[in-house]
Formats: sequence, C-alpha cells, structure tokens
Amino acid sequence: MRTTSALTGRKLTAVKLLSPPLIDSGRRVSEQDLQASSILQDAPGTKCKRKIRSVDAVRTRPCRWILLHFAGLLILSGIASASHVESPVPSAESIVAHMIQARSENRARLRPYSVTRDYRLYGKEKQVARSEVIARVTFDPPGIKQFVIQQASGMGLGERIVRQMLEHETEIGKNNESTDLSPANYNFRYVREEELAGRRCYVLEMAPRRNDKSLLRGQIWVDAVTYLVLRTEGEPARSPSWWLKDARLVLTYSDVGGMWLQTSSESTAEVRFLGRHTMLSRDVEYSLSALAASAGEAPHGHPRGQ
Repeated sequence: MRTTSALTGRKLTAVKLLSPPLIDSGRRVSEQDLQASSILQDAPGTKCKRKIRSVDAVRTRPCRWILLHFAGLLILSGIASASHVESPVPSAESIVAHMIQARSENRARLRPYSVTRDYRLYGKEKQVARSEVIARVTFDPPGIKQFVIQQASGMGLGERIVRQMLEHETEIGKNNESTDLSPANYNFRYVREEELAGRRCYVLEMAPRRNDKSLLRGQIWVDAVTYLVLRTEGEPARSPSWWLKDARLVLTYSDVGGMWLQTSSESTAEVRFLGRHTMLSRDVEYSLSALAASAGEAPHGHPRGQ
C-alpha cells in the first residue's frame, strides 16, 4: 500500500516488519527468520531508516534458556547422587567389636556334640595321600574336648602329626581367652571388602601382640551381616616345632545345627629332611547329645552343615 508523505509529497511504500520469533512458541527459529527481522525496508529514495533489534540480541534468548535448564539438571543430578552415596565402611575397631559380640552369642548356643574327622597327609604332590587318619572328637561346653584315634593308615608320621594337633586343640579349648581373636591378643587393620562363598565380607589383617605358637599372623574374613568369622589364614607367630618351618594354616567355618564351628583346615609346612607336606582335615559327621536331640534341636548323626 502506498501513502503520500506530508512533508515531502513523495509516495512511500509501507512495509510489514517481521516481529522477532517467540522462544517459547514451540517453532524452531530459522536463520532466514532472524535475517528477515533485521532487514531495513525503505521506500525508494527515502533517506529515513528504521532501526530494529539486532540478530545477536535475538540469539542470546535461547542460549540463556538452555543454560538455565542445564543448571537445573546439574542441581537435580547433585541431589540424586547425594541421596545414593553409600555408607562408609565400618572401622576395624567397630568390626572387631561386632565380631566379639557375635562370637559371644554363638558360644551361648553351643551344646555337647561329637564329630568324626578325616585327616589326610600329602607330600609335595597331592594326588595320593601318604597317610589317612580318622579321629572322633567330643565336645562338652564350655571348653572340654577329648579325642580318640579310630583308624590310621600309611606313614606313621601322619598319625603323630594328628595326635599333636588334637592335643593342642584340647589345650586351647580350656583357655579360649589366650587365643581368641580379640584386641587383647591381636592388632587389627581393615584391608578390603570382598565376597567369599557368596557372602559379603570384611577382610582384616591381624598381627599378634606376642610371639606365641598358638597365635597367627595373617588375615580373617568376617561376614558383613552376621559378623561371624568365615575364614582364617596365616602363619604361626612362632614355629610350633623345630621339625617344621614356613608353616601356613587355613581354617574355614560353617553352621552345624545352629552352632558356628570350624569344620575344615589346611596346614602346610616344610618338614625337615622330608620336604613340603600338607595336612587336610574335614569334619565328616556330627552327632549331638541325646539331651539336645530329645529337645528337637537336631537329630543324631547328621552330616556337617545340615
């Protein structure tokens, strides 16, 4: 549409200017729209120019909008991550305190039992046992143990070693406090957390406070839920015999009719003049006392762990 200027009398052409696109209109802002909104339209020959908002000013709107939303996402992600932070691992002192409590409760559940235990002595090669010994061990709370060798075959060394092991075990049972896993006998240090036999465990390093052949220098695996010891591994703080050196011991524990007991062991050492030998032991069958069985706690002669 053409109009006539009141000042010059010239005819001017009216031009429709494109308004800047709205950011929240949902329509993508194209480069052509931005350029069109900034073009200066004049009638032919006119000297008057109209200024409009620059392209840069229009472009800053979506940038600010994006930055605001991005900052919001960062805040939300920070809150979410903070809500999922795992609790710190307990200190060694806390783990040991819970372990001592769990052991005390387990000892309160102990009742008389007897167990048939199988011992096998191997040389450097473990394909064939050089000796096999079957022993019957009886236990009466709180710490009385007795044993009988029921059968022995192969090298006489095997039976002698088993007798020494069982004699030592019966002596320890009379005074648990001297060998307990406690701050009185050991210094503990947290090492790591790992899974053992499908159970999450805390691994602690234990250092004996004195050179005693009944104490071990090594590590223990403590169940992270029950705080019962699943595994003990280490070497004696002092050699148990002149005949043995580089001795190493592994003890494993499991449930027997509601009692948490040591149920297997592996002892390895260099025997002077005979070389490296390994003694494996495993509990074969348990029998609980007639009193316990009559109370319905467990049947006689049930296999280990059942």
